[in-house]
Amino acid sequence: MKRTAIDRAQLIRNELLRVDGQVPEAHLPKHRKMASNPFVFLRGSAQLFYADLASGYLSLPKALQKLPLTTVMGDCHTSNFGFLSEEGSHGDSIIFSPNDFDDACIGHASWDLARFCTSLVLCVDYAQGLSEGRYTSETDIQNKPVINSEDLKPALRQFLQSYLEMCQNGIDQPNNRRQILTGFKKSHILHKRYQKALNRAYGGSEFTLKSSLAKEVDIEKNPLKFHSRPERFRRLNKVEYKSIAQNFEPYVDDHILDIVERLNAGTGSVNMGRYYLLVGPKKYQGKQDLGLCHVVEVKQQRHAAPLYHYPKISPINRLNPAHLTVNCQQKMQRRPDLVLDEAEWKGTHWLVRSRHHTRVGIDPEHITFGKKAHQGGFIQYAATCGEALALAHCRGDRRSVQFETMVAKVLPDAIDELIESTLTYAETVKTDCAILNQLLDY
Repeated sequence: MKRTAIDRAQLIRNELLRVDGQVPEAHLPKHRKMASNPFVFLRGSAQLFYADLASGYLSLPKALQKLPLTTVMGDCHTSNFGFLSEEGSHGDSIIFSPNDFDDACIGHASWDLARFCTSLVLCVDYAQGLSEGRYTSETDIQNKPVINSEDLKPALRQFLQSYLEMCQNGIDQPNNRRQILTGFKKSHILHKRYQKALNRAYGGSEFTLKSSLAKEVDIEKNPLKFHSRPERFRRLNKVEYKSIAQNFEPYVDDHILDIVERLNAGTGSVNMGRYYLLVGPKKYQGKQDLGLCHVVEVKQQRHAAPLYHYPKISPINRLNPAHLTVNCQQKMQRRPDLVLDEAEWKGTHWLVRSRHHTRVGIDPEHITFGKKAHQGGFIQYAATCGEALALAHCRGDRRSVQFETMVAKVLPDAIDELIESTLTYAETVKTDCAILNQLLDY
């Protein structure tokens, strides 16, 4: 289906307005962020990806439509994987897995596969753009080798092959879906990020410096309080504080010690309401009680990105947005957060979830710059994400291996076509990013 540049600009404008409530000309901070490079544009415009799928503008291999529906991430890309502790802040098992379920729903596995492949392409573009001065980064990449563009297709193929192999492993061993990815060796590109996560756990060497708790909270104070950071947190007035505490106390596992509004968080959901609750013992005694404290996020939830264009794909998707997120996350993780719930407040739906002490994310710079990245680490990362995504998809049905069986049957013959489709679509995303810049200049 062909579209003129004017039609494309109007589609981008309409989709951003529908989800974000503002046209690009309004210069929403989210839109300015998205315009910085195509990778960030992809992260912030999941709804456009599904508009293109629904219209046929983006065409995926028809064979993949035969796969049984399963729980999908919905916004699958390289930076929505990372390290976290099972069972939230209370767990001590640190794993690598999908870490964002805001757009999770029941859908086609091919959506996640295609979106991740597209993000791999845009990762390479971003890295090359940084080295050439076309893009900018806050990460220090000076004098670090950058990945070769020749690594792109092997990374795409290895991501899909590793996904396939993980599904094949589950056919004869259904308990394979309870596997976790952890303990990365020094030779692995994720080793340093894994060590960071270990150090941020309670009792780790950097718990009081780099854990999610330490980053957000002034742990030197008693009683504990969130840091005074006007660019990140807004202090609430007494009426707001009381209202939030009264509504969300039933959903946390201890006493609420402090509450702030979180500002400018995320990329796709940067304009959604979000609050941080500091939870711990009512009679906090000092640093010896830090292990009993954690941060709980209360986040306004909107409908998963695929559902506007695919409203009837599954009756389960009719659950309210926060309930659906909880439902899918509980299925896709082996041991989901102990604090994971949904609530209705002020006429909208809110997701309640623990902020992991050990949370360590993956930015494109982490997998595209440095010796390990340059020597095959990018491909290695793609393979690891393929394994993690397969486990999450396979957990969507814990009664049978029908999903795994069908993946083994149809994916091998669809890999080449899927790679070519996403290579082409990545060029569309680059053009879309340029169009957004034009709209912002009007």
